[in-house]
Amino acid sequence: MYKKISKPGPFLPGLFISLFFSFMHSCTQPAKKNIEIENTRENKDTIRKKPPSSFSDTLTIHFPSAVFYNPDSLQLLKIKETVTKNDYEADVHNCFYQMRNARIVLKKYWTKIHIIETTKARYLLFIKADKTKTIIDLNTKEDICGLFLFDGKKEPELADMMNIGSALGFYFTN
Repeated sequence: MYKKISKPGPFLPGLFISLFFSFMHSCTQPAKKNIEIENTRENKDTIRKKPPSSFSDTLTIHFPSAVFYNPDSLQLLKIKETVTKNDYEADVHNCFYQMRNARIVLKKYWTKIHIIETTKARYLLFIKADKTKTIIDLNTKEDICGLFLFDGKKEPELADMMNIGSALGFYFTN
């Protein structure tokens, strides 16, 4: 029949001891591969600042508008050189689809708001109905693309394109 084992065999404690020490050794040794990957990521992240525009033009806006901005072609090349391929593709993808969605919402629900697009202007000059001016330097904006809302009365506002329906409602109705 079956034999009842009351004590572990001589090989079992040795196995546990060797597993214990190999586990402890692996925990105390730094993983060189992980350190190299982290250093590469840190280097890419420190260079994450958007390069300056190739242009110094000013776009003047003096009526209710939604102003979309994108990097110029040279800026886009510099961005591509300074970030990982995956980060670059994700940024471009996000910009394209967020801006597309914002344009759809604007054309469907906010037909009186003019849509303006720029890639070649560095400065946006907003002139309010009372003739006061606000200038925005796009080189100071870290996102590679974006959307400014302007109603002609209030200060222009950088919109949250992920929540464009709410952003438009809050800005243009308050």
